[in-house]
Amino acid sequence: MTFRTPGFGRRLGTGRTRLVLPTLVVFAVLLVAFMVFTATYTNVLWYDSIGFKKVYTTQLQAKVVLFFGAGLLMSLVVGANVAVAYRLRPAYRPLSVEQQGLERYRTVIDPRRRLIAWSLLGLLGVLTGSSVAGQWPVWLAFLNRTSFGVEDPQFHKDVSFYVFTYPFLRLVLGVVFATLILSILAAVVVHYLYGGLRLQGPGDKASPPARAHLSVLFGLFILLKAVAYWFDRYGLVHSERGVTTGASYTDVNALLPAKTILMIIALLCSVMFFSNLMRRGMMLPGVGATLLVLSAILLGGVYPLLIQQFQVKPDELAKEQTFIERNIEFTRRAYGVDKASVVQYGSQPVTDKEKLRQEADTLVQGGVRVLDPAVMGETFEQLQRIRPFYKFPDTLDVDRYQVDGRMVDTIVALRELSGAPSGQRSWVKDHMVYTHGYGLVSAYGDRFDGKLPDFVTKNMPVSPQHKIKVAKPEIYFGERSPRYSVVGGRGQEELNYPDNSKAGQQSSNYDGDGGVPIDSFFHKLLFASKFQDKNLLLSGAINKDAKILYDRSPREMVRKAAPWLTLDGDPYPAVVNGRILWIVDGYTTSNAYPYSEEMSLAEATRDTITDTRSAVARQADDHINYMRNSVKATVDAYDGSVHLYQWDENDPITKTWMKVFDNTVQPRSSIPPELEAHFRYPQDLFKVQRKILTKYHVTDPSAFYNGEGFWEVPEDPSTKDRRQPPYYQSMRMPGQDSESFLLTTVFNPRGNAQLAAFMAVGSTPGRDYGQIQILQMPRDAQPAGPGQVQNSFETDDQVKGDLFALRQGGTKTVAGNLLTIPFGGSLLYVEPMYKKAAGGKEQQPYPILGKILVQYGNSSASADTLKEALEKVLGGTGAAPPVDAPPGTAPGGQLTAEARKAVGDLQRAIQDYENARKEGNYPGMGEAWKRIKEAQAALSAASRAKPAAPSPSPRPTGSPSGSPTPTTTPSTG
Repeated sequence: MTFRTPGFGRRLGTGRTRLVLPTLVVFAVLLVAFMVFTATYTNVLWYDSIGFKKVYTTQLQAKVVLFFGAGLLMSLVVGANVAVAYRLRPAYRPLSVEQQGLERYRTVIDPRRRLIAWSLLGLLGVLTGSSVAGQWPVWLAFLNRTSFGVEDPQFHKDVSFYVFTYPFLRLVLGVVFATLILSILAAVVVHYLYGGLRLQGPGDKASPPARAHLSVLFGLFILLKAVAYWFDRYGLVHSERGVTTGASYTDVNALLPAKTILMIIALLCSVMFFSNLMRRGMMLPGVGATLLVLSAILLGGVYPLLIQQFQVKPDELAKEQTFIERNIEFTRRAYGVDKASVVQYGSQPVTDKEKLRQEADTLVQGGVRVLDPAVMGETFEQLQRIRPFYKFPDTLDVDRYQVDGRMVDTIVALRELSGAPSGQRSWVKDHMVYTHGYGLVSAYGDRFDGKLPDFVTKNMPVSPQHKIKVAKPEIYFGERSPRYSVVGGRGQEELNYPDNSKAGQQSSNYDGDGGVPIDSFFHKLLFASKFQDKNLLLSGAINKDAKILYDRSPREMVRKAAPWLTLDGDPYPAVVNGRILWIVDGYTTSNAYPYSEEMSLAEATRDTITDTRSAVARQADDHINYMRNSVKATVDAYDGSVHLYQWDENDPITKTWMKVFDNTVQPRSSIPPELEAHFRYPQDLFKVQRKILTKYHVTDPSAFYNGEGFWEVPEDPSTKDRRQPPYYQSMRMPGQDSESFLLTTVFNPRGNAQLAAFMAVGSTPGRDYGQIQILQMPRDAQPAGPGQVQNSFETDDQVKGDLFALRQGGTKTVAGNLLTIPFGGSLLYVEPMYKKAAGGKEQQPYPILGKILVQYGNSSASADTLKEALEKVLGGTGAAPPVDAPPGTAPGGQLTAEARKAVGDLQRAIQDYENARKEGNYPGMGEAWKRIKEAQAALSAASRAKPAAPSPSPRPTGSPSGSPTPTTTPSTG
C-alpha cells in the first residue's frame, strides 16, 4: 500500500527548484574566482621567473587601493544620500493621480528596498573602482614625483606640476564630480518616489527637507565647480586656441581673468544654495544658477571670442610673438632637439677632380652599407633557413661588429622557429620538440659575395671559426616564439638543429633559469586553465623538472617588466660575450608638458617599413608632447632574463618610476662595455624628432608664424604615399676626422621635390651619441630630392640601359634604400638595385644584387660595384672619369701599333653604342659597352709597346649616361 502526503511532490519539486538557482550562482562565483586566481597567480609566477615580482605586486596593490577607495567613496556617499532622502520622506503624501501611480512602484520596491539598494550601490562601486583602478600610473607617479628643474613662464610652476600633479588633481576632481552628480540623481529619484518632490498637485513642489537636502548637494557641486575653475587656469598651458600650443594672447588676457571671475561667482552661488537651509524658497539659488550659467557663456565663451576676433586677428604676429617664442623653446626642449645644430652646406662643392677621387677612395675603403635590411629578408631565408620550419623576419637589423680588426656595419637576424613541419604536427611536437630557433646569421653591410650577401656567420651548427662567437645559439625567447613551450623535463629531447652529416637531428635539453615549473599537478591545472589546453594536465610526456615558457616576445617581456615605458617598434639582436641578447629601446612619454606641440606617436613613426613589414611593430595612436629614450632593456634569447638600464640620467619621469619600482632599473654605470657597444640611437625617437624639426628648426617667431622654410619628410621613392624611413649607415660627416655610425634622413621643402636638408644623429655610444646635426642646403641652389634622383636613374641613358638588361626574361628589379651621403661639399646618392627572378611553382625567387646606382651632381651611373660606379660619375660623364692622355702614348705623343688598333676598335665601339642608344636598342648598347671596355683594356696594355707613328686620340660624340661629350677616351672603370 502506498501512502502519499497531499502536496508533497509539489513541495519537493519547489524545494529542488529553489536549490538549483543558488547552486548555479555559487558555482558561477567559484568559477569566476578560480579564473581570477589563475590569471593572477600565473602572472605572479611569470614575474617571479624574471625577477620582477615587485613590479606586479606594486601594480596590484595600487589597483586594489584605488578600486576599493574610489568604489567605497562612490557607494558610501551615494548610499548616504539615498538613506538621507529616504529618512526625509514626508509622512503624509497628498492624494493625486501622480502619487497613486508611484504607490504601485513603492509597493514593489519597499519589501526589497535593502536588496535593491545594496545591489545597485555595489554595482556602482564596482564600475567606479574598475575605472579608477586603471589610473594607477597617475596616482603612483604623483606620490613619487620628481622635479624637472624648469618653470613655465606663465604661472612659474615647475614642469613636474603639469606632468605629475595636475593629472592627479583632475582625476580626483573627476571622481568627486561623478560622485556628487550621481548623489544628486539618486536623491532626486528617492525624493520623487516617496513624495518629497512632486510634479503635479497644488502647493510646493518640494518638501522643506527635500529642498534643504538638494540645496546642500547643489551647493557642494557648485563649490566644487569653483575649485575646478581655479585649476582650469593651469590647463591653459595646453591650449590650442592660438597660433601654437600653449597659453595664447587671448588665453592670458581674456580667459585667465575670466576663469578667476567665474571661480568667485561660483563661490557666491554656492553660498546662495547653502543659504536655502535657513530660508524658504528657491529664488536665491535660481538667481545664482542663472548668473553662473550666463557668466560662463559670456566670460568663458563670448568675451575671449571677441578679444580674438577684434584685438588679435588684426595684429596677430605682434600679439602672439611672445607666446610663439615660448612654444618654440618648450617644444624643442620637450623632444630633445634644443641642441640640434643647423649648419649651411652645399654652397661651395668641390670641383677638383683629384680631391674628389681621393674622397671617393676614402669612402670606398670605409664602406657604404649597400645591403638593404628591408630587402634582404627573403634572401637570408632562402640561403640560410636550412629547413622549412625556420623563419627569418621580413626586415633585418643593422648593427656593428669588430671583424678582422675593423668595426663594420653588419646586417643581422635570428633563425627563429615557425613551428613543426607540415603534416607532422602533434601536441608533443608543437610544444615539447619544436621549442626554439637556432643561431644568428649576419652579413657584411658594405660588400657582396658576387651577387649574394657576404656572410660573417651562417649555417648550422654554429662554427667556432666564425668571426662572431656565439656560445648559446638557441633562441627560446624571440619575436616569433610559440605561444607556449614545455622544456627542460628529464629525458626530454628538443630539436636543436638538423644534422646533415648524420641525416638526422641534434637534440638538446633546456637548462636555463627562465620559465615556470610545471611538474606539479597544481601548476598543470593552472596552466591548463590559462591556455585552455587539457593536454597540459593530461599529458604523460611532461616529466620532472619541466618548465613552461610563455609571454616570451622581447617587447612583451619588457612591457610587462616596465609598464611605464613606451617601447620602440624594432627590437634587434646582438651577440654580447657569446650570448644572444635582444636590445629594446624604452621611452618615457607625456602629453602634459607645457607649451609643447602635441603629435600622434603612431602617425609620426609611420613609414614604408611599418606599413609594409610585419617585423617592425606600429606604435599606438597615443598623443604625446614629451619623449626621451630613458631606458635600454635587454632580454636574453636563451634564458629570458630581463635587464633594464637607465640611459637618460636626467629624465625626471625615469627617476620617478625608479622610486615607484625600486631596484628594477639598474644605473647606467652598470652597463657592460661589450653591451653598450651595440646600443644605437632608436628609430622611433628619431622619427618623432625629425617630424618636429620639419617646423621647429625655425627658431625666429616671425619666420615661424609665416611658415618660412618649413620642411617635410619626403616620400619613399621606391613606393607611393609612404614616408621614407631613416637609415643607419657609417660615414664621415663634414668636419669629422673619422667615420661614425649614424642614423640619417633628409627633408624636402614643403610642397617641393628638391632637397632642403640632410639630418644625422650620432648612434655610437660616446661623446657624439645623440648629437643631431642638420646640413641645410642653399635655398637658391637646392640639389635634387630622393624622388627626383630616382627619376633620373630611370631616365639616364646608361643607367636605363643597365636596368633594362636586368629586367629581361621576366626578372624584375627591387630598389634598395636610397642612401644620401655628404660628399665633396655636395651630396652623393647611392642605391643598390636588386634583381629578382620570376618564380615557378616550385621555385621561390629572392633578391640578389643587380647594380649599384650612384648620382653626384647632374651625373648618374650604374656598375657592379660602388667603386666602379664612383669612377664613372667622377669622370665627368656617365661612362667614366677622364684621363690626361690616352693609354699607350709614347714620349713625344706617338702611339704604338697596338694602341692605334685599340683606338680604332674603341672608336667603332663608341659609334655603335651611340647608334644603339639613338634607336633605343638596349641589348645593342650593352654589347657595345662591353667592346668599349675591352678596347680600353687593350689600349692600356699597349702602353708597354714601342712608339710608332702619331695617331689622333679618339673623341666619341656621346656617352652611355647621356652626359656632355667627353674630351678624351673613356678610361677603364
